[in-house]
Amino acid sequence: MTAWMKINGKTVFSGGKSAFDAAAREAENCLFFSEDCEDELVCDDAVSCYNCRYRRWTADSFECMKR
Repeated sequence: MTAWMKINGKTVFSGGKSAFDAAAREAENCLFFSEDCEDELVCDDAVSCYNCRYRRWTADSFECMKR
């Protein structure tokens, strides 16, 4: 299973908002990961797509602005 899917030309995380392990694995392998400001951190893993400054939340998941 791929962690990313294309929806209307946007790269969206396929794990939704609660795939914490998958989001951490993706961020560990991402050249563009950059931790967001402290007020925007949402999970305990420091390196996680959920805590990245380049993620933009959607209704069901998030879009990666760097992919």
